Amino acid sequence: MTTRGVLYVHSAPRAMCPHVEWAVGSVLGVRVGLDWVRQPAAPGTWRSEFSWQGGTGTASKLASALRGWDMLRFEVTAEPCPGAEGERYSSTPALGIFHAVTGMHGDILVPEDRLRAALTRSRRGESVLEEEVSRLLGKPWDDELEPFRYAGEGAPVRWLHQVV
Repeated sequence: MTTRGVLYVHSAPRAMCPHVEWAVGSVLGVRVGLDWVRQPAAPGTWRSEFSWQGGTGTASKLASALRGWDMLRFEVTAEPCPGAEGERYSSTPALGIFHAVTGMHGDILVPEDRLRAALTRSRRGESVLEEEVSRLLGKPWDDELEPFRYAGEGAPVRWLHQVV
């Protein structure tokens, strides 16, 4: 199965940019040279975005390759395709990584067991249901990344194709 997606590197220190390119190239199996522009939302950092095409699971591999790097903010999306739902990964230094399954219209699909667990924790008084649902939908990540997304409007998008 082949799918398409987008990698958004919202902010990376300049010294980290070549390492991001190397990690992405390792996943895609091609040499990658991203077009970096300054990120006005975090002076001293850079941003880049590009579209990719590859097998299902490529978004997961990209997120795993970039995960856990201090000071790196990114998102990876994959469109749904026959036989596979879409995906969205968001990562910030403060929150770590968020993963969601997405439907054909981009809506986040929350698995039943995660909803049941949230209800159970809420009923036991361990948490507030509204906060649980907010986390299941990735709201804390959206709140933190929104200024970085806005700062990148109008940036060029580059298509990369995985060689199979």
